[in-house]
Amino acid sequence: MLGFTLPLQLRCCQHLSQQPPLPSPISPKPFYPPVVPSVPRPRIGPGLCASFPVLSGSVFPEDEPDVELGRLLSLLPEEMRRRVSDHAELPQLIEVVMDLGRKPLARFPSGDFVISEYPITVQDIEHATAQVGDFAVDNRAGISRTLHRISAIRNRKGTIIGLTCRAGRAISGSAMLLQDLIKDGASLLLIGPPGVGKTTIIREIARMLANDYKKRVMIVDTSNEIGGDGDIPHAGIGNARRMQVPNSDAQHKVLIEAVENHMPQVIVIDEIGTKLEAMAASTIAQRGIQLVATAHGITIENLIMNPSLEMLVGGIQSVTLGDEEASRRGVQKTVLERKGPSTFSCGVEIISKTELRIHRSLEATVDAILSGRFPNVEIRKMKSQEQEEILDDGPISDSSLQKNGEIMFEEVTKGADDQTSQNESLFKLPVDLVEDSWEHKSPLGLFCYGILDATVIQGIKQLKINDAAIQLTDNISEANALLALQSKLKKNPGIQAAAKSHDIPIYVTKTSSLEHVTKAVRALLSDYEDGIKDFEVSDKIKSLEMIDALEVI
Repeated sequence: MLGFTLPLQLRCCQHLSQQPPLPSPISPKPFYPPVVPSVPRPRIGPGLCASFPVLSGSVFPEDEPDVELGRLLSLLPEEMRRRVSDHAELPQLIEVVMDLGRKPLARFPSGDFVISEYPITVQDIEHATAQVGDFAVDNRAGISRTLHRISAIRNRKGTIIGLTCRAGRAISGSAMLLQDLIKDGASLLLIGPPGVGKTTIIREIARMLANDYKKRVMIVDTSNEIGGDGDIPHAGIGNARRMQVPNSDAQHKVLIEAVENHMPQVIVIDEIGTKLEAMAASTIAQRGIQLVATAHGITIENLIMNPSLEMLVGGIQSVTLGDEEASRRGVQKTVLERKGPSTFSCGVEIISKTELRIHRSLEATVDAILSGRFPNVEIRKMKSQEQEEILDDGPISDSSLQKNGEIMFEEVTKGADDQTSQNESLFKLPVDLVEDSWEHKSPLGLFCYGILDATVIQGIKQLKINDAAIQLTDNISEANALLALQSKLKKNPGIQAAAKSHDIPIYVTKTSSLEHVTKAVRALLSDYEDGIKDFEVSDKIKSLEMIDALEVI
């Protein structure tokens, strides 16, 4: 018995000695539990951590605005992060600016806020860049599954010496003013200056089309601003799909690829800026696909004057008229006309985050501008998260806009163009003119020729005057003054004759830029404030003399 057992034990020991070695007790575990219930929910405030645990279920912390903002603030050193977190306007943070050798700034709607008394060092910039993705050719990067954008400034050697960390947010309901146009399947072109919220609106439009109207939506995301950074798109685009563009120069190729390979019903594009992209958008529109895109500008006229983007509104060509036709129209023999159909059916001018100007027929608007007439537009404003629509070209008949027998109206005090706020002091009128001078006077009737109403309205808003001070009219006989573009006025002597017959002073600007139009409005308001009698041209000065006097405006 003993002799049998011993060899068996030896064989067992020999067998065990041939087994692979046990894993080391310090080797990493092959599996990590996805649920971390013991870790509290991260919050924004002092001592904010740079890493965030993955919560159980399908809800990711990236979907929560406070956590997304926390991931942006994690790029900052501890002291800077604490200063920003303690600011009262933290939810409205616009961006954080870090330049080498300068004090860092956090920008809020109320202004810039210094977040450290010590200048930025190389270590601060390296700490931030180490936590973001790779910078592309356009010097932009992002944080995975967020809408934040990190833009770099490099020196001549290619070293990063500055960062602009812009906070991105998906705002639900930001496209509510355009819901009827979206539902009808209209192709929309959104125009506005930088920082007015174009990308936020088209992101919400993409979500509405994909989730609410069950359409196949494909986003061509040039710099990952719509769908966020990383391979997994942000939840703010809903069920819409996203194609990333490796290089901004290849965006027009990706547009065509999206149509040919993925059968979309809607294409969403951000910032059409080149002629090739405009041609690609025109080709897509001819295939019956709904387009939603943005372009930089203030008004539709800016696109008409832009040779790279004029194709979006149908293109512009010079036409020579016969003598009889030119005489019938009352214009010169050579005129500008729209070359072909517009790529987009509707145009939207973004005046501010709460006010839009709608051109339901973009082709009709372009034709009116080229002929010197007033286009039919709608002004829509957001008030208490409800849609409010005000028609410029006629009385408001929608009963939903009336309350207790009065038309609801919200005065938007914030200007649409943030870039011109630096010159705001140049355009301010005296305080008594702004507050009380128009209470007992009839409004100034203004007839505009060759200048868009949108530009004049923006100039009026920058002057901070009462909306009732100036009333735009399309009847020259009811006007108290004529504001015209010099090049347009010289081509139409009939307008000059009509103004002279009604004793209406003529104010002329050499360009239709917002700055020049604002100065002209300020000049005519000052003259009108001096008194009705002094304002009449027939007493002291002729119309043509007034033109010469104001050509330099």
